[in-house]
Amino acid sequence: MLILSNISKRYGPKILFKEISLRVARGERMGLVGANGAGKTTLFSILLGKNQEDEGLIEWERNIRIGYLPQESAPAGDETVLELATAISGDLEKVIQTLRTSNDDSPERAHALERFAELDGYNLEARAKKILVGLAFQQSDFDKPAKTLSGGWIMRAHLARLLVMDPDLLMLDEPTNHLDLETLGWFQSQLQKFSGSLITISHDREFLNGVCTGILEISNQKIHRYQGDFDHYLVQKEERLAQHQAAYQNQQREIAHHEDFIRRFRAKASKASQAQARIKLLEKMERIDPPEQADATIAFAFPQPPRSGQRVVTLSGVRQAYGNHLVYNDLNLEIEKLERISLVGPNGAGKSTLLKILADLVPLEAGERELGHNVSVGYFSQQRVETLDLDRTVLDESLQLSTGVSEQEARNLLGAFLFRGDDVFKPVKVLSGGEKSRLALVKLLLAPPNLLLLDEPTTHLDMASIDALVYALEGFQGTLVFVSHDLHFIRKLGKRTIRIEAGRITNYPGDYDYYLWKSGSSNAQSGLVEGLRDARPDQPASESHEQKSLSAKDKRRLRSQEREKKKAERGKLQDLVRRLEKEIIELEEQQSIINEQLSGPGIYDDPEKAKELNSQAASVARQLEQRTYEWEIEAEKLVEMEKDQ
Repeated sequence: MLILSNISKRYGPKILFKEISLRVARGERMGLVGANGAGKTTLFSILLGKNQEDEGLIEWERNIRIGYLPQESAPAGDETVLELATAISGDLEKVIQTLRTSNDDSPERAHALERFAELDGYNLEARAKKILVGLAFQQSDFDKPAKTLSGGWIMRAHLARLLVMDPDLLMLDEPTNHLDLETLGWFQSQLQKFSGSLITISHDREFLNGVCTGILEISNQKIHRYQGDFDHYLVQKEERLAQHQAAYQNQQREIAHHEDFIRRFRAKASKASQAQARIKLLEKMERIDPPEQADATIAFAFPQPPRSGQRVVTLSGVRQAYGNHLVYNDLNLEIEKLERISLVGPNGAGKSTLLKILADLVPLEAGERELGHNVSVGYFSQQRVETLDLDRTVLDESLQLSTGVSEQEARNLLGAFLFRGDDVFKPVKVLSGGEKSRLALVKLLLAPPNLLLLDEPTTHLDMASIDALVYALEGFQGTLVFVSHDLHFIRKLGKRTIRIEAGRITNYPGDYDYYLWKSGSSNAQSGLVEGLRDARPDQPASESHEQKSLSAKDKRRLRSQEREKKKAERGKLQDLVRRLEKEIIELEEQQSIINEQLSGPGIYDDPEKAKELNSQAASVARQLEQRTYEWEIEAEKLVEMEKDQ
């Protein structure tokens, strides 16, 4: 599919790649990793033709279709979300534009409808809607102008477009940055089923483990290929570096031995020929490069926060709602000093809202929030960037609130979060959104309160920066409550897990793996998003007063009635699914007949007939889309019902 031969690229004095070669075959799913600035995004731009290699050759399989998702700033115009998701080719985009702007009775519209059918546009819409729902869009979002969405949701719409496109090669640059946990799980499952090739840049270890069949690492101007997922890459890399170190040391010993012989015997006539032979041997020897220098690690220690009392914060009888949407009712929670609490639960369950309640950022409709003795609160979210002074430099802004922190300590932490060299003297106003987010996090870490509340702190961070953040938080002498979709981050820091769903919290007094065990979650990813299951087996389920008063015979009768009721419901659902399947087959046959008529010779010699057929085609396509959508919903219900039998 793709062959790179001896590719080199430099920017001024800095060499990114030096004679790198690579082959990517059909069906391979490769993760592209490397330190910040190693050249991952540059390699993408070279492959896409947006940047030119200095030397080397790139060979593509003929007629290959490429789908690309940038890390930031995907465009959006006047098109709706659904139109953006279906804009998978230039021809189709032109057709959709014509349909959007032309009059109902115009010849242009009639021709556009014909072309839309030729491009499989009707089936495309149904597929796009299904994918958009998987990416957490509501049906009410489909007709919204894409440009009215936030940047993250625009990126999701573009991601939907790529999945609808089903290209031969997907190139994704940090695709998980804009996905919540629930959506991430769905997206990961789609990539696992994807039949094309994939190259993705990502800092998410669990994501790379879930989708990749190989890892490509850019390091020291070279590219190294490893088989397997990210965990296998770490093992193989260590083995490769150890073998390289041993080979280099052996060769250096051999070189030293030959050079010593040459020094001692070069001037002796009896040994001169042997010395010359060894000189020629050294000249012909292919030298092994010195071992790679390990990436510098940042060891940052938090300034000691003020000590708090044993009880840090208490919520009692809290009620919180947004309009008619009730989030919490009678919420009770107590957090003690030095706890490390991870909040998990499906999207929209109320995790971020709970952080805001703890931070006193939303007014309570009922109940109380009480801080303990000498508690100071620090809250981090993406909105925290609004508090930055745009006219300050990065370094000055980082030191604004910190006390007792030297400039060098600040620069060390800034370096861990990708502000290196002269970057620290940039004005804040020229930073990107991601850079501002990282700077806000640095400020929080340099002047920490004794209660830290973090909402998705690893977004926009590379692996080295995430490791630096984890290292710093492990040494933090305060209380930590956080929400994250990064399982590596959760496992490293979480010591108590709180499950949130439907306004309820379930406490698991252990780390994330303890939570997985007690909740019975099928895997690490699903444990973050699955529906709530109270898995406290040591606590027998309590029976209601009415149940306790029933005899054994009555209980058996009720159970039998319940089984019969479920059997009847299953039968009705089976009949509905079969009826929908029959209707779909009939509509598909109608669609085939109409399309055949529309493609017949001379059909447009009779404009009225052509207009009528196009109208019929549109009506059948809408009916087919609706029946297919209904079938998918009812079929999923039936599958779940049969699982419970």
